Amino acid sequence: MKTVAITTLGCKTNQFDSAVMEESLKKGNYRLTDFSGLADVYIINTCTVTHKSDFQSRQLIRRAKRQNPDAKVVVAGCYAQVSPEEVAGIEGVDYVIGNTGKIDIAAILDSRATPPIPLFGKEGVPKLVVESGFSQKIITTDIFKETEVKGFKVSNFSGQTRAYLKIQEGCHAFCSYCIVPYARGGSRSVNPAEIMDGLKRLIDEGYKEVVLTGIHLGYYGEDLESQTDLLALIKMIDREFPGLRVRISSLEPTEITDEFIEFLSTSSAICNHLHIPLQSGDDTILNGMNRKYTSSYFASVIEKVADKVADIGIGVDVIAGFPGEGEGEFLNTFNLLKGLPISYLHVFPYSKRKGTPAADYSNHVPPEKIIERSEMLRTLSEEKKREFMGRFVGKEVSALGERKRDKESTLFKATTRNYLQLQLDCGENMVNREIRVQVADSEGRAYILK
Repeated sequence: MKTVAITTLGCKTNQFDSAVMEESLKKGNYRLTDFSGLADVYIINTCTVTHKSDFQSRQLIRRAKRQNPDAKVVVAGCYAQVSPEEVAGIEGVDYVIGNTGKIDIAAILDSRATPPIPLFGKEGVPKLVVESGFSQKIITTDIFKETEVKGFKVSNFSGQTRAYLKIQEGCHAFCSYCIVPYARGGSRSVNPAEIMDGLKRLIDEGYKEVVLTGIHLGYYGEDLESQTDLLALIKMIDREFPGLRVRISSLEPTEITDEFIEFLSTSSAICNHLHIPLQSGDDTILNGMNRKYTSSYFASVIEKVADKVADIGIGVDVIAGFPGEGEGEFLNTFNLLKGLPISYLHVFPYSKRKGTPAADYSNHVPPEKIIERSEMLRTLSEEKKREFMGRFVGKEVSALGERKRDKESTLFKATTRNYLQLQLDCGENMVNREIRVQVADSEGRAYILK
């Protein structure tokens, strides 16, 4: 039995895809092992959102070859999809597998043919296309011809307390800084019945929290023959699985309607936690990003959600240093976020990404300014975290015990429905249990209530 190690870069959807590969490999008689040790096969499931993520992928390729020079190295995912020939040219790479090929990973590795045998789907239509030039290495498809979500039946997430369920794939928003549509293709959705089956399967495996993932969740249902959307789906989930904790990974501000907010305020299953990308609080910059809202519209959505949904945690994505962002534009973003009732930020320093319109814009911000502004936003995020946590000091809350420990305190982590990240002095018997705790301080330490 050969050993295989998988490491994952990037988003929750990529983490889900890695779990799909793990299950495929287990059924294919492979034994999974840790990426830091010896393995016969190393798989790097890549992200390509920034040049930094591409660099991290290359580092992992070299690391795998150092650990076992005789191992097969497979580079899969978004970097492989967008830049297959570049990846194939990296020394030590044996296979380059795009996003649709990941579900057939075991069959590809088992193939004794060179190039790998094409795999066929319904009516003999190839699921994978072996490209010319690097035919011994590259296995990809034209991602924009994909019309369905493949390979989403997963029942186990190694070492994780919460499970992920991919319900949507792809995006056609084409924000000017973003390479993701070229890596993931257009939007396509999983049938509601299959989603419900997936949730039942995860519950049967013992998971108490499931995160609904996708590349652009707000597009859910647009491509399905049955008239449905994300709100109709989560209402169905709420009826069928009222005791489950269901978290929505990310939603655009334009997709958070009054009806959605009203439902969220009364739902028993859907967590009172939203992650809403802003990217910039300046309208000129938003226009250059090809974002479809204004800063005032974004603010009105946040205020409305915070007012209507009790104790909701709100996370926000923001990009620092987009081309054309001067001091005034940055301060518009900073001051907008400072005044809003949010609980944390995900800060992304702008990175020029070849293949996107923004890469060709003029007025790129100097790197030192991008670093400075990113640090200011991260400091603001820490302030927002403490402020939000401070609202719950001395109060009783319900939290799900996790397997992970905090790096500094070494205490076990626990997460509330509204995404308070707590630290508990407890044993492993509290892992995957929803427990009543009292928040002790604004740093997140908490005590289990007897």
